[in-house]
Amino acid sequence: MTEEEAKPLRADARRNRARVLEAAEAVLARDGGEASVRAVAQQAGVGLGTIYRHFPTREALYEAVLVDRLQRLAERSAALREAEDAGAAFFGFFTEIVDNASRMKAMADVLADAGIDVKAGMSEAGSAVRSAVEALLIRAQQAGAVREDLRLPELLALLGAACMAAERNQWEPGLRDRTLGVVFDGCRPHH
Repeated sequence: MTEEEAKPLRADARRNRARVLEAAEAVLARDGGEASVRAVAQQAGVGLGTIYRHFPTREALYEAVLVDRLQRLAERSAALREAEDAGAAFFGFFTEIVDNASRMKAMADVLADAGIDVKAGMSEAGSAVRSAVEALLIRAQQAGAVREDLRLPELLALLGAACMAAERNQWEPGLRDRTLGVVFDGCRPHH
């Protein structure tokens, strides 16, 4: 970690960074591999210098977007762990991950095309999401909403398959809901 990363950012710098990441995500979704830092600066309403202060390269910026999205998913799951209905929290989070998949895949593809190893930068954030999924699974099982014999490796395989299908086929919401309904029926206890 560099000295710059170790120092907590001032509130305005944090807001700028969040605005830049949000803008970068929108520009990346719109422009794909052609997404430029200049377009991100315009979208965020900041100068190029502001962006380059936080992110020395275009690839560093887009990698930060991916990591930020994963971190937000992990934070969201932490809030869901407090939810009264553990089953609804579990199935809702599964759906959120699938909804995020195609956007994240598009960003990862741009980085991979630029020769960036996205797996390296995302491993910590990815671990946080995995831990979150496991915690929600255990809670849902304790509440009797998810079958006892479903373990994390099988759950991650189901999640991965659903994400891949959503990415490849650009599921419309109705198809997504029906497909996940079948998957979720298989996750529920059979009485």
